[in-house]
Amino acid sequence: MLAVLIIAAALWFGGGFLGLPRGLRAGLVAVMYLALVGLHLVFPATHPLRLATGGSAAPWLLLGGFVALVMLYRQGLATLRARATPREPAAPQTSGRFSDSELSRYARHIVLREVGGAGQKALKNAKVLVVGAGGLGAPALQYLAAAGVGTIGVIDDDTVENANLQRQVIHKDAAIGTPKVFSAQAEMLAQNPHITVRPYHRRLSDEIAAELVADYDLVLDGTDNFDTRYRVNAACVAAGKPLISGALSQWEGQLSIFDPARGAPCYRCIFPQAPAAGLAPSCAEAGVIGPLPGVIGTMMALEAVKLITGAGSVLRGEMMIYDGLYGETRKIGLKRRAGCETCGG
Repeated sequence: MLAVLIIAAALWFGGGFLGLPRGLRAGLVAVMYLALVGLHLVFPATHPLRLATGGSAAPWLLLGGFVALVMLYRQGLATLRARATPREPAAPQTSGRFSDSELSRYARHIVLREVGGAGQKALKNAKVLVVGAGGLGAPALQYLAAAGVGTIGVIDDDTVENANLQRQVIHKDAAIGTPKVFSAQAEMLAQNPHITVRPYHRRLSDEIAAELVADYDLVLDGTDNFDTRYRVNAACVAAGKPLISGALSQWEGQLSIFDPARGAPCYRCIFPQAPAAGLAPSCAEAGVIGPLPGVIGTMMALEAVKLITGAGSVLRGEMMIYDGLYGETRKIGLKRRAGCETCGG
């Protein structure tokens, strides 16, 4: 009996020394054990092999039962530890191969001839900054996240108010009083855990604009004040980054891509100075129909997806104007302005 145990130990430890996998070594020992029990059950009691290995199957069966109990106990402990240990969420993958979940999620993109696997990979590796998490930023953020843009930054110093919820659909009633960037981040990650969201709860100032914009591939501006629009435009011009800009008023919205690095005008080329007080009232002053920000914000996200993937033609050097009250859409051409204070024309 001692000789059998020595052989089993030699199989286990010798196999480990030779680099054999644990499963293979356990299998060899198990085969030897089953053969040993089998010979005790088949051969007569006076057979030399039975006499040499203990004379009875009983001690081997007891030993096997003891080993099985020890293994079950260890497995039970491991299961309990796994349940008691909190799991950290897996870090989203923004580069590398697609997971099975991502392939299924983006299947409708991948089968599009204009996007395909290469386009979806470009979205996964892209970094997009959205300035403003309000009426235009809300739908843009939702669709950029759903489309699989790998890294999305959102900057806004405002908090969610009850009056926002009529149109800023990324925010929920329970988020009232929460900074918009954190409310948006929670909803975006709930929609798509495979992306990275960078929230910046602060106003975009001159001190940080240039450095922040330079860290992204393109920028979406959904703000409603001219100071911020000029600041974003200047930072994008300096960094050579495309700027997708949208604006709203009552029933009408407009959007364009300002990109002087690629021959298109910048924002200040078209709007050299802010209008006089009262000529361009904010949404709070003039009102805005609820679905309109969704229409324009979604178009902004679509232009971003096309820019990243290279699909179709984009609104570079053009402005689209949408009249929601009468269901009319028109486009006008835009040209650079000689002597522009920001891009030089």
